[in-house]
Amino acid sequence: MECFSNKIIEAREEALRQVKGMFADVDRIAEVNTLKVLNALRKHRISSYHFSTSSGYAYNDAGREKLDELWADICGAEKALFRSQFVSGTHALATALFAFLRPGDTLLAVTGEPYDTMQTVIGYKGDSPGSLAEFGVKYEELPMIDGKMDWEGLPSRIKPHIKGVLIQRSRGYSMRDPLTIADIERICKTIKSINPECICFVDNCYGEFTDVLEPTNVGADLMAGSLIKNPGGGIAPTGGYIAGRADLVDQASYRMTAPGIGGELGASLSGNRLFYQGLFLAPHVTAQAVKGAIFASAFFGVLGYHSLPAPTEKRNDIIQAIELGSREKMEAFAKGIQMYSPVDAYVTPEAGDMPGYEDAVIMAAGTFVQGASIELSADGPMRPPYIIYLQGGLTLEHAMIGSMGAAEEIERLESQA
Repeated sequence: MECFSNKIIEAREEALRQVKGMFADVDRIAEVNTLKVLNALRKHRISSYHFSTSSGYAYNDAGREKLDELWADICGAEKALFRSQFVSGTHALATALFAFLRPGDTLLAVTGEPYDTMQTVIGYKGDSPGSLAEFGVKYEELPMIDGKMDWEGLPSRIKPHIKGVLIQRSRGYSMRDPLTIADIERICKTIKSINPECICFVDNCYGEFTDVLEPTNVGADLMAGSLIKNPGGGIAPTGGYIAGRADLVDQASYRMTAPGIGGELGASLSGNRLFYQGLFLAPHVTAQAVKGAIFASAFFGVLGYHSLPAPTEKRNDIIQAIELGSREKMEAFAKGIQMYSPVDAYVTPEAGDMPGYEDAVIMAAGTFVQGASIELSADGPMRPPYIIYLQGGLTLEHAMIGSMGAAEEIERLESQA
């Protein structure tokens, strides 16, 4: 640790003292989830045969089919698509929304304003070619109150014309609270008690394996997410998933490929071993990322920064939001994370335009899988109050060193002022 200042080392020691007791609960969740995944792998008799490649139409690709079955089993869902053919979590989410919404239907977001890439899918703020709005889907929104669910306002918004409800589990690019599994269960029960036909759809990105249950275990009709976040265990090379009611997953499969084809096709061009191995590792890797976020919360709190969630709060996603207060500090933070990355450590991040984002975004991501936010990364839109979102970390040690590197660059910036 000789490369860090005494101030940073002392902050590290104080942060570790504060969070030591929090790690035991994270380890317990990881153990429960590891057993759940292991039992599913054993039940479905996974062998090296399922790691094989396929090509062309890939009819009867046993490895692909078993991945779908495994993920459905793990999540308590009737059916799932666990596929390399999804290019991102947003792609999986958009596929699911277009699957059950039709022109004239109304989608209600009950967790306030969605994050930037979902805004373009919805057609949130104007012209967005190919969006739900362009296809005639209407949109309504229930704002959150001080970053929390508006429980009193929710029942009055579940009208007969609402076809589906969007429930965003993680904070996205905001300082709102992530939803707990108990929150998601309560939302679904409230909606179904008023309108049993309304579809409860959960954006589950960043939340998988942070608890011992998933949204489809507690009443969600459908959920979707990314395989280069939690469920890929840091080694899945690409992909996304959709899971839930069989009829809704079937509809999503017709959007993923084509009507009449659905999930029966999709070649495993590079084999499936990394998907299986990543899924096996996912509970442990997610726990490492959660521990890294808890450490970062305490560490940057010691250094005087406002950070959410607090170190003692139960985690429901892997994101740590840190309010830095200036563009320059965001740039310094990103530079420090990149400098202590295993890949492209020599690169200096710069803010730039990204598809689906209204503001310039700065992103530090020296990752083995491009854009994999289960690996240690930090990003955020360059807008007041200049909040950066730290996520991931394949190991706690790397998450701690990266946080210290970010603090070191901010300290260097302040010394030059």
